[in-house]
Amino acid sequence: MSKRLSTTVLGVAVLSLVTFGLPATASAAQHTKAERTVTDVIPAPVEAKADPRANFRLNPATVIRTDRDGRQVGEYLAGLLRPATGYRLPVVTGHRGGGSAISLETGHASDRVGTEGYQLKVSSSGVSLRAKTDKGLFSGVQTLRQLFPSAIEATTVQKRSWVVSGGTVLDYPRFGYRSAMLDVARHFFTPAQVKLYIDQIAQYKINTLHLHLSDDQGWRIEIKSWPKLATVGGLTAVGGGPGGYYTQEQYKDLVAYAASRHITVVPEIDMPGHTNAAQHSYAELNCDGKPIPARTDIEVGYSSLCINKDITYTFVDDVLRELAALTPGKYLNIGGDEAHATTPEDYQTFAKKVQPIVAKYGKQITGWHDIAKTNPPVSAVPQFWGTTGTDANVAAAAARGNKILMSPANKAYMDMKYHPQTPLGLSWAGLIEVKTGYDWDPATYLQGVTEQNVIGVEAPLWSETLVTSEHIEFMAFPRLPGYAEIGWSPKDSRTWDAYRLRLAKQSPRWVQQGIDFYRSTQVDWQ
Repeated sequence: MSKRLSTTVLGVAVLSLVTFGLPATASAAQHTKAERTVTDVIPAPVEAKADPRANFRLNPATVIRTDRDGRQVGEYLAGLLRPATGYRLPVVTGHRGGGSAISLETGHASDRVGTEGYQLKVSSSGVSLRAKTDKGLFSGVQTLRQLFPSAIEATTVQKRSWVVSGGTVLDYPRFGYRSAMLDVARHFFTPAQVKLYIDQIAQYKINTLHLHLSDDQGWRIEIKSWPKLATVGGLTAVGGGPGGYYTQEQYKDLVAYAASRHITVVPEIDMPGHTNAAQHSYAELNCDGKPIPARTDIEVGYSSLCINKDITYTFVDDVLRELAALTPGKYLNIGGDEAHATTPEDYQTFAKKVQPIVAKYGKQITGWHDIAKTNPPVSAVPQFWGTTGTDANVAAAAARGNKILMSPANKAYMDMKYHPQTPLGLSWAGLIEVKTGYDWDPATYLQGVTEQNVIGVEAPLWSETLVTSEHIEFMAFPRLPGYAEIGWSPKDSRTWDAYRLRLAKQSPRWVQQGIDFYRSTQVDWQ
């Protein structure tokens, strides 16, 4: 609220202007205290300079100006701001008139920002956001969003002033691949639940969603050439839950929704192990051709496709062909982990036959770091999920030129318990409190894997113990923003002591969003 003036007449005039969302004077608008500044943002920007004298006040007459390339991002921003403010916030293209405005512009930013970076300037007269691409504008919008009061996240109109923290930001990511994984195989999550998670990860500049679509306990994607994968293999879940699967239309809709948030979906079909749901659906995928029962426990390592049967590769070809056609992103994830029931020789044979199939359908391979031992093509991305700082196969792959996706289980697995009494999650990789999850670096964690070998960071969330969206949120928050920062922010700008203070200031936003987060005692929450 603006400063109160001493005279009654002026006081009434000021109150009237504020009631309509207008600054009483330039000084009042500039000096209204904001909840947080440009230096409080998560992920931490490359450069940020706060200027509390330059605070901007949103008002009912504010417009969102965009060029043609920024129109969609402008509409997204308006959609974020309208519910809580009740303002019209029209999105206008090519309009350069005066008045209060948030301006989004592509093509006139510093070369330093690249394809995902941006420049942001908040002054008392307006907000200017510039980027080379709409992706960069979208990144900048996530930063701008955090500069508003937390109440901006409310879904109903809030009677208050809307002050945006003044200052300047120049920002771009450290790594181009910043991912979250959601396991929909152990427990099924509906399209609406996945979309909710997409929105939650997008606000921290995550740009990839890895969907774990198949496992021993369930198959979650319709494959028209093998329909029983979904109609039979999709019926089960851990603990005997109801299961479920995505039709191809639902999957395409999820991919499109993610793309509207500048997130690329990477689908995973795990093989040659973790395949019990498929083998339960089609007996011919078993070496003896006999049916096997469904599994709803959480054991691993017992299943394997039959490596020496031709139908195995017909099955793999059909699944990857249909999935590739539904997925515009360049990667298909072929799993490859915990194939303990597959002999080393058979594992190599399987890899040599399957890897060319991925290429045949115009995609590149990603998979768990176990695939590194098969000498995959240099374009393949092994995902390190180990718990120690050495892995000879991964180091050799990095030396050959493969980029490595880093998600060490004892640091980045969000399904690990925070402490022994955490009601959800597992602990086989250790306990991961907020500091443990934040205080590591992907370029130094693994011997033989340096900055130039790392493509990015992923935070996986396995769902053996997770059934609801509230469960997802409790395990992902507050750790997820830390992984986003590890992937985005410069290494030298990251310290735990500074981060925990910035993280504490996020909690009012999560409360407004209805996010059920873990209130770690390591953070002094606001």
